[in-house]
Amino acid sequence: MDRLSWWAAEKADEPAVVCGPEHLTWGELAASATRLAGSGQDLRVLQSGNGVDFAVRWAAGVAGDRECAVLDPHWPAALSDEVRGLLVTRWAHTRPGPAELRDGAPESSFLVGLTSGTTSVPKAFSRTRASWRSSFDASITLFGLTSEDRVLAPGPLSASLNLYTLSESLYCGASFHTLPAFDVGDAHAEIRRRGITRLVLVPTMLRVLAERGFAGDVDASGITAIVCSGQKLDRRTLEAVRRWAPQAVVWEYYGASELSFVAATAHAPGAGPAEVGTAVGRAFPGVDLAILDDDGVPLPDGETGNISVRSGLVSDGYVWGDDGQAFTRLGEWCTVRDQGFLKDGELHVLGRTQDMINTGGHNVYPHEVEAALAMLPGVAEVVAAGIPDDIRGQRVVAGVVPAHAGLCQLQLRAGLEGRLSPSKRPLQYFELDELPVTERGKLSRTQFQRWVLEGDARARPLA
Repeated sequence: MDRLSWWAAEKADEPAVVCGPEHLTWGELAASATRLAGSGQDLRVLQSGNGVDFAVRWAAGVAGDRECAVLDPHWPAALSDEVRGLLVTRWAHTRPGPAELRDGAPESSFLVGLTSGTTSVPKAFSRTRASWRSSFDASITLFGLTSEDRVLAPGPLSASLNLYTLSESLYCGASFHTLPAFDVGDAHAEIRRRGITRLVLVPTMLRVLAERGFAGDVDASGITAIVCSGQKLDRRTLEAVRRWAPQAVVWEYYGASELSFVAATAHAPGAGPAEVGTAVGRAFPGVDLAILDDDGVPLPDGETGNISVRSGLVSDGYVWGDDGQAFTRLGEWCTVRDQGFLKDGELHVLGRTQDMINTGGHNVYPHEVEAALAMLPGVAEVVAAGIPDDIRGQRVVAGVVPAHAGLCQLQLRAGLEGRLSPSKRPLQYFELDELPVTERGKLSRTQFQRWVLEGDARARPLA
């Protein structure tokens, strides 16, 4: 909040937050947030769609030593009520009062973060102000964000990627832009009209912006950096970006809401052919990386185990919902039990333990199947999952979005020779028009499983 007030004094009349036709200057944002924070309103729950008012309520909601929970506005009413009830219990002995627009104590919690979900109560974790300030300093330096940048994050502000980007921009003095709802045409118009220099989004959104932008001759020459997270960047998307935004460095990072940043890599403009795989880059600045077994014992290079970090960026742990299957402290290390391995200092991510497919006694991670298939000619996008099998327990199946007509199972099976061991190769292939994704644009293997099991026309057996 100190930084927001500072930027309001430095460039009061310049745009701070823009959402479609709405905008607030730095002076207007600071003044509105100051009035709201001092009003005594209960701002501890923020559940609204994208808009400049979201930024005002967020700034006021975390002013001083306040703590705020950000809920998805698309949740069913019953789920929202249940989460609000849990928050009431957490805050039972506190009463919100007027607050000044200033920074609270570094060790105090300012955010109750919630894992995504639409049917079951999500886990909740808390974050200290110091952890996000350290994250800001690290990401601003690595990604090269400056106060002159105009950042477009077109996804929902209730999602952690976009909430962080809004906060990071306010901290750095960059102009933050979003949209009332994701729309390709509106995003292209924003890029042209506002002189956007940076994009922050998930790969599925990036792909459609790049492909349609290139086809429609939407000028993206002013974009110098693109930051992606949420799922692995695929070859089709990276190649489309290089055609559409040839000046942009494409950063992809791996992290988790509970851990913050873990590893990152940069794809420079004009580099060689796009490669995909399980590698996600090297440790983020200020982060120590290790692969540990379930007892916290370090594993040697190349051996699969729990991806674990040691840094000042991690959360304080769960407020509720801790089932022992996700965020865990193994001594001085923290993990969300994502599985992977280190090779020559580079982190390779295989996926969550709960995503693992057990087929005939062999453990298979969907991501390694997807990475192998994504390298084959004729494959634009791919998703892999396990479905019940009476003989094997589970069988590996894959859904493919073809890059051209005529792609068949025989080509895919032949292409995997030497790339995947026989136990990891899909037994069935399905043709998809598009990947199954969540409302936030993330790949949904669960949705793909349902399509296959229910015989949905969106997953058609590949010839």
